[in-house]
Amino acid sequence: MAAQVQQSAVGSVHGAQDSVRDREISVEQEHLDRVYQRLEEKIHEAEFLMNDAAKRGQVGTPGALAERDAQVFRAGVHLNRLNNEFEDFLFGRIDLLLGKDGKKGPDGAYTAVEPAEGVVRPDRTADIAETLHIGRIGVLDEDYAPLVIDWRAPAAAPFYRSTPKDPGRVVRRRVIRSKGRRVLGVEDDLMRPELTAFLDGRELPVIGDGALMAALGQARSHTMRDIVSSIQAEQDLVIRAPAASVTQVEGGPGTGKTAVALHRAAYLLYQDRRRYAGGILIVSPTPLLVAYTEGVLPSLGEEGQVAIRAIGSLVDGVEATLYDSPAVARAKGSYRMLKVLRKAARGALELGRGGGAPAGQLALDDADGFSDGDTAGPQSPAGPPGRLRVVAFGRRLELEGAELERVRRTALGGTAPVNLLRPRARRLLLDALWAKSGAGSRHTDPELAAELRSSFDEDVMGEDSFVAFLDAWWPELTPKGVLAAMADERRLGRWARRILNPGEVRKVARALRRDGYSVHDVAMLDELQALLGVPARPRKKRELDPLDQLTGLEELMPVREESQRERAERLAQERTEYAHVIVDEAQDVTPMQWRMVGRRGRHATWTVVGDPAQSSWSDPDEAAEARDEALGTRPRRRFQLTVNYRNPAEIAELAAKVLALAMPGSQSPSAVRSTGVEPRFTVVRDSLERTVRAEAERLLGLVDGTVGVVVAMNRREEARRWLAGLGDRVVALGSLEAKGLEYDATVVVSPAEIADESPAGLRVLYVALTRATQQLTVVSGERDAPDAAGVPDLLRD
Repeated sequence: MAAQVQQSAVGSVHGAQDSVRDREISVEQEHLDRVYQRLEEKIHEAEFLMNDAAKRGQVGTPGALAERDAQVFRAGVHLNRLNNEFEDFLFGRIDLLLGKDGKKGPDGAYTAVEPAEGVVRPDRTADIAETLHIGRIGVLDEDYAPLVIDWRAPAAAPFYRSTPKDPGRVVRRRVIRSKGRRVLGVEDDLMRPELTAFLDGRELPVIGDGALMAALGQARSHTMRDIVSSIQAEQDLVIRAPAASVTQVEGGPGTGKTAVALHRAAYLLYQDRRRYAGGILIVSPTPLLVAYTEGVLPSLGEEGQVAIRAIGSLVDGVEATLYDSPAVARAKGSYRMLKVLRKAARGALELGRGGGAPAGQLALDDADGFSDGDTAGPQSPAGPPGRLRVVAFGRRLELEGAELERVRRTALGGTAPVNLLRPRARRLLLDALWAKSGAGSRHTDPELAAELRSSFDEDVMGEDSFVAFLDAWWPELTPKGVLAAMADERRLGRWARRILNPGEVRKVARALRRDGYSVHDVAMLDELQALLGVPARPRKKRELDPLDQLTGLEELMPVREESQRERAERLAQERTEYAHVIVDEAQDVTPMQWRMVGRRGRHATWTVVGDPAQSSWSDPDEAAEARDEALGTRPRRRFQLTVNYRNPAEIAELAAKVLALAMPGSQSPSAVRSTGVEPRFTVVRDSLERTVRAEAERLLGLVDGTVGVVVAMNRREEARRWLAGLGDRVVALGSLEAKGLEYDATVVVSPAEIADESPAGLRVLYVALTRATQQLTVVSGERDAPDAAGVPDLLRD
C-alpha cells in the first residue's frame, strides 16, 4: 500500500512538471507566432520593393535602370535572407532584472549589464523587468520594439556570457527548440539560483536539466550544426573579440574551435559589414571538413561574403586529390622547398617553350633548326635556340650561345618575377645587337644617334623571326609547366643540390610524376605563381549588348556600367586577397602553406585557431616561424579554450594517455560530462576486415547518429570496402582526414599503425581517439601488442 502511495506521489510530481513544461511551451509558441506574422509582413514589403523596382526599369532611362539595379539588389538580398532564416531561427530567451540605467541600444534593448540597486528584496525575491528573445536575425515589431534580438547584437551577449558565478542581470537563460513554426521544447539554466524571481506576478519556472547537456546529447549527422544556441562564455569571448590585428585561439579536442571560428566570421560581418566587404576567407585543412562545416554560415545569416576553402583548393583551377607520403610531405612543405622553387623558376627558361613541355614540343617548326628567314639559329630539342640572327641596316647580325647566356644572366639579375623580366631581356638583346652593328659610332649628335637607335629597335622588333626567337628563348612560364619540369629526377637534382638529399629528390620527383596534385603541390604552384608572375594583358574591348542596339540606348550609354550586384559577383570570383582570414586547425599548416595563405591576407586582420597537441606537421618550430612571417608585426591577442564539450570523461581520459606520450606536460581540456560507458577494446581474431565491420555494425545499433572508422592513411580505400553496404551513417576515413570531425561513435583501427606512419603519429592518434561524442571502440592487431583485455600497448597505464 505504501509503495502504491509513493508511486502515486511520484506520478503526480511528473504530471505537475509536464503541466508546467506544456504551459511554458505554449508561452513560447505564442511569441513565435507573433514573430512569424511579422516576418511575413516584412517579406511582403521586400516583394513590393522588388516589383516597384521592376516598374522603374521600364522607364528606359539610364538613371532609372541604375536605380532599379540597386533597389532590386538590396530588396533581393533582404528577401533571400528573410526566407533563409524563416526556418528555426528563434532559439533563446533571457529574463533579466532591472538595470542600473534606462538607456536603450539600437536594437531596442536596455544596455545596462549590472542590476540596479535594491532590485533584490531582503527576502531574496525580485521581479523580472525585461525579457529578450534571441534569434539568427533581429526582428522589430511595428512600433520598433524588439521581438527578436540578433544573436550577434550587444544585447544578446548576456545569453552567452552569463554564468552562475557572474550572472549580471540574467536570472534565467532558456534554449527554445523548434521545427518550422512549432515549438518542441525548452531547456532552462538558472543563473541566480538563490533568488525567487517573479514574472507578471507568477514565480519564474525552470524547465529541464540544462540547455548545454541537452545539446551535447543530440545525435550527430555528417554535417556540422551551428552552436549558436549553446555557445559558452569562454567561446563567446573569442567570437566577440575585437577584430584588429591577430586573434590567436588554442584549445584541445572538443573545445569548439572550428565552431567558434565560423561564428566569429558571422559576428564580424554583423559588427562591421563595410569593413569586411573585401570578404572573409576561412581556411580548412581538408575537403571533408569544408563539407562538414559549409552549412553553418548560411544558418547564421551569412554566406555571400565568406569563402570556406580547403587548403588544397586555394589556387583557382586546381584541386588537391592526392596524398603524399610523410617523407615527401616533409620535403615539399618545408622552407627548403622555397629555395628549390626559386632555382626552378629561373632554370626552367633553359627548357624552351612552356617550361615543362615534352622535348618534341620545344623545337621550332623548321626541321633543320632554322626559320624561313634564316634568322634564328639551331636549337637543341631539349632547350632554347642557341643563336640569334637578324638583318638590320643591310647587315646580318648574330648573337652566339655564350653571348646569349650572358644576356640571360644579366636579365635574371633583376628581382622581378621571371615572366615580368621578359621586357628587360628583350631590351638587353637589342642592346647587344646594337653594339654588334657598330651604328652607335656613326653620329656624334645625340639626337641623331637616338633617332637611329629608335629606328633600329623598331626594325628588329618588327621582324617575325625576332619575336619567334624571343618566344622560344624567353617563353612565358607557367606554374604547372615548371612543376612538371621538376618531375625529372636529374633536373630536380641539379636545382635542389645541397638543399634536398638524393633520397628526397628521388621521392619528390616520383611524386610529381603522378596524375593530379596533393595539398603540398598546391602550395608549390602558388609559390611558383608568385615567382613567375603574370604578364600584363591588354584589356579586351567590351562588346555592345545587341539589346542596346535595338533600343538605341548605346547613344546614351556607349559602355554599360556593371551593376552593383554584377561587380560584387565579379570581385568575389577574382578575389585573391581578403579583409579577414580565419585559419582553422592552424597547427597543421606547413611553412609553404603559410606562405600561400599569407598572400591572401597581406592587408587583413586574422583569426588563427589550433592546438599544438594535434599537429600532424613534423617540425612545429619551422611552421611557427612561417606563421609569424605571414602574420607580420601585427599585435596578437591570445585566448585559451579549456573545456571539452565533445568527449565524455571516459574517452577523454583514455586520449590523455596518448597526449602524455606525444607532448609530455601538456594539459588536456576538462570534459563536462560522464556517460558511464568505458571505451571498448577488441582484438583481431580471424581477419581485420570482419572484426572492423562487426564493430561498426554493433555501434550502428547503439547510437542514433554517425559512426566513424579511423584507419592509417594507407588503409583508407581498403576500409571503405570493408564497410560497403552498411549505409550512409557509417564512414571510413584516414587518420589525417579525421581532423575537426565528430561522430556519435568511433572505431579506431590499430593505434600502432597510426602512430608509426609519421614522426607526428602520436599526435595524429590523439586526434583519432577524440572524435566520439558517445562511444569508442579500439581494434588492436598483432602490431599493437594487446594485453589479455585487448588493450594495446600505447593505451595502457
